[in-house]
Amino acid sequence: MSRRITVVTAIHAPSAPYLQDAYASLRQQELPAGWDWRWLVQEDGWTDDVRPHVPADPRVVFRQGRPGGPGVARTIALAHAEGEYVKILDADDQLPAGALARDLAALEADPTIGWTTSRVLDLLPDGSTAGFPGDPANGPIERGVVLDFWKANGFRAPVHPATLCVRRDLLLALGGWMALPASEDTGLLLALNTVARGWFSEQVGLLYRKWEGQATGQAAHVDPAERDARMLVVEARARALAGLEWRYPLG
Repeated sequence: MSRRITVVTAIHAPSAPYLQDAYASLRQQELPAGWDWRWLVQEDGWTDDVRPHVPADPRVVFRQGRPGGPGVARTIALAHAEGEYVKILDADDQLPAGALARDLAALEADPTIGWTTSRVLDLLPDGSTAGFPGDPANGPIERGVVLDFWKANGFRAPVHPATLCVRRDLLLALGGWMALPASEDTGLLLALNTVARGWFSEQVGLLYRKWEGQATGQAAHVDPAERDARMLVVEARARALAGLEWRYPLG
């Protein structure tokens, strides 16, 4: 029997036209012998706009549910996740060749590593890409490092939460993504870093699409009052976990 990595994607109608590009990037992934992938595509809502863009592939499972934001969609999708690892892939993003294999290599090599991230390039509307300086060194990320950096640098994390690959039992133990209108993935990243060592790959692991309809580009995303509240609860959760002194793996 093959071992499985589950890829989880939250989607809403505006991003549906990009789903085929995400699928093409997933289909090109070459996994180690004995591994396969399954893709859970969870619509944040009930519309007729997403299903026509879902690939006809037995490895792809599409479901819908009442709207609650991407964090809720991803978390409800976990009910159907199989295998040891869960990989995040936003509907409008793409995985470069080798991304999944590098995630698996890092997690399989060291049981104290609970999660992985990687370098990101912005995918611009004209098809070009843009990178940014300041990535951490290739290798392990110790507990607390991401939270400390985030707090000292204007709530900007040193690694990108959209690149996460996580041990499924750890993800479930933390309750999945935070129930926030935005920054739910940052909240998960900080919680993961509080309780478990991570890994950063200096090789590009995600093409992050920039387009005018993306949720992070909307005015509501930077509303000061909401943003302050999100940052407060994201930090409070991480600090509470640190105070409980829970560590992964146990023992």
